[in-house]
Amino acid sequence: MRPKLAAFPKCYMDDLCVHRTMTVFEWIELAATLGVDGLEFYSGFVEDDEAFLKEVKAALQKHRLAMPMLCCSPDFTQPDPVLLQTEIEREKRMIEITAFFGGQFCRVLSGQRRPELTREKGVAQVVRVIKALLPFAQEHGVVMTMENHYKDNYWQYPEFAQKMDVFVEIVDQIDSPWFGVNYDPSNTILAGEDPLVLLQRVKHRVVSMHASDRYLKSGTIEDLRKEENSVGYASRLSHGVIGRGMNDYDQIFSILHSVGFHSWISIEDGLDGMEDLRESVGFLRAKIDCHFKD
Repeated sequence: MRPKLAAFPKCYMDDLCVHRTMTVFEWIELAATLGVDGLEFYSGFVEDDEAFLKEVKAALQKHRLAMPMLCCSPDFTQPDPVLLQTEIEREKRMIEITAFFGGQFCRVLSGQRRPELTREKGVAQVVRVIKALLPFAQEHGVVMTMENHYKDNYWQYPEFAQKMDVFVEIVDQIDSPWFGVNYDPSNTILAGEDPLVLLQRVKHRVVSMHASDRYLKSGTIEDLRKEENSVGYASRLSHGVIGRGMNDYDQIFSILHSVGFHSWISIEDGLDGMEDLRESVGFLRAKIDCHFKD
């Protein structure tokens, strides 16, 4: 079996989530022209309304598109117990919605890297919360996927587990078939680390992937660090067409093939719209054909 391709509307996130100038149905119609197998949804544009969800499901089925992955950004490092419970309940609901669409994977994160949070306390809290969610995920047949993450579009602080050693420390403490890794090579670069080194460390835990190629429009990683603690992405950071950036997809796909990976790869493309997405689809299709022949 070969990996399947999904598309994520990175280029339309503000249109879908903030300005509301694009509907999910309009995105589905656009994405149906890309030649992908499914669409990854984001919790920020999924309305928790039964009629809406049924209509979206019908729109996907019309185009024979799956919804395999739901991208959520739970803030499990939240220090306030009441707000933390809100994050937990929100994640539970997103797991239910993933199951409603027939999806397999629902993302979890560690949370924001608040200045006052120690590594020891943060790791312990994140592991405790995710472990507590495992029976719920199992009940709904959904795997929670923890991404080596940079920063949610609408967070103030970067990911608590942005660095490889913290990320691996958390992942290594959660041994369950209902938990795995959503690997994103670009996020490792933004952490100032080698994406291939991380992949070698977690390759047996990878159950899904974000395909992306990010780059700095100006300056250096150190310049980026100075701008991270503000809401949203730093202005110097951009997604780009996959295959044009710093990631070595021949090496990445070779490693994934070596461990029998055949799951979903979701495309996180740049900020210039559909033509860039089409180019990314073509690039990834060719690489999959090359590396996953058997």
